[in-house]
Parts: sequence; structure tokens; C-alpha cells
Amino acid sequence: MADPTPVIDDLCAESDELDRLVAELDEDGWKRVTPAPGWTVAHQIAHLAWTDRSALLAVTDADGFRKLVEEALAAPDSFVDEGAEEGARLPPAELLGRWRQGRAALADALRSAPAGARFPWYGPPMSAASMATARLMETWAHGLDIADAIGVMRPPTDRLRHVAFLGARTRDFAYVTHGLTPPAEPFRVELVSPGGDGLWVYGPEDAPQRITGPALDFCLLVTQRAHRADLALLADGPDADRWLDIAQAFAGPPGEGRPPKKGATP
Repeated sequence: MADPTPVIDDLCAESDELDRLVAELDEDGWKRVTPAPGWTVAHQIAHLAWTDRSALLAVTDADGFRKLVEEALAAPDSFVDEGAEEGARLPPAELLGRWRQGRAALADALRSAPAGARFPWYGPPMSAASMATARLMETWAHGLDIADAIGVMRPPTDRLRHVAFLGARTRDFAYVTHGLTPPAEPFRVELVSPGGDGLWVYGPEDAPQRITGPALDFCLLVTQRAHRADLALLADGPDADRWLDIAQAFAGPPGEGRPPKKGATP
């Protein structure tokens, strides 16, 4: 049974790093447009705050979370955007305060969760470690959008190990959410760590199909923050190659992803 403490610690560190990026923004800074269509910096933080509150409900109030899922099913095409829009209308200081309060409460709830507990989610039920991993993935991905909007480079860290793990683990989910049958055999995923001094591996060594490349590029792919044409990922095998077109580590319907950069071949 995985100890959730390391990934919860990394989630808090990832959130604190993003907090430092937005805390000193003026009102115009919060209104800057991010790569997500229609979303400003405020929308991105509002979405993180909204999702943290949803996760807190899942961990502490299963019935309350069930009602939230019913609302999502009633408006699947607008539910997420409406939550972000509502939060983005708040004054920046109030929005930032809500995000800080919500993510702290979630971290405390995950740390005190009973060993072996599993919590409902929009996809399969999650353990405390899985929930923290999913929140770290989203925090990192939305943080990239914010950094792009304000013109800041965020160097990758070894916290991406959690995102890479989730990306590899959600392979079958990506196939199913696209209406496809997952391959029967597992893939081998071999990723060069951000520092270039290690290899992160998932799947059996003798798997007939595999993905290789930089860990950062794999994380950008599975969070749909970059098009595969712009990434140095290699697929060995037809099913593995197909996966690079549909990979998705986040719950929900298939995302459209980002278009390739100008001059790139889709």
C-alpha cells in the first residue's frame, strides 16, 4: 500500500511554486489570456480552487460529492467552464485566498485519510495517493498555462515523476474515452528524467511495444499541453504510436489538445 505522504508533500510544493507566480500579479496580470481558449490567469486558478473543493468533498463527504457528479452529468459540456467562470469573477485577493484555503484543507484531509481508503471521483475511485497525484498533475499543467501567459519559464523538476506515472497508468483510460479497445499487452515506457541523469520506466522490460523520450515531453503530451509533433517522443509499435495521438491523464471526455506549432507536421 503506497504511503501518500511523499506525493502530498510534492503537491504542496508544486502549489506553493505556482502561488509565488500569481501572488504578486496586479489586476491586469490576473486578466492575461492563457493558451486555454477563453481562460485567463484567473480562470486557471479558479479551476484549481474549484477542483480542490471537489476533491475535498470526495474525501470528506461522499454524498455531497455524488450530488456534484449529478450536476456534472446534467451539463457535461459546460460544467467545468462554469466553475472557472464563477471563480474568475471574484476579486483576485479573494480568489487567491479561496485557493490557498481549499488546497490546504485537501492536503490535511488526504494526510489523515484512513489507510487503504478509496474515494469517488469523476473517473475510477482513487486512493489518497492517487488523488494527490491527480491534483499535482492538474496543478502543474495549469501552472504551465499561467507561466506562458505571464512570460515566465518554469524549469521541470523531479515532481514530474508523479505526472509521468499517472500518464502511463491511464493508458487504457485514454483508449476507452476515445471509444477504442485498449491493447491486450502492456507497453514499456522509458523516460529520461528532467535532469538527464536517470531513467523512469513503466511496464515490463520485454514488452513488444514501447514509448521512449524525455519525461518532460511525455508529461506535456498526457496533459495535452503540447502536440506530439512538437515533442521528442518515439513509439515502437502501431498501438504505441496510436496512444501518442490520444494520451490523456485527466478525467473527463477527450480533450482537443493543443495544435502543433507553426511549421510542425501533425
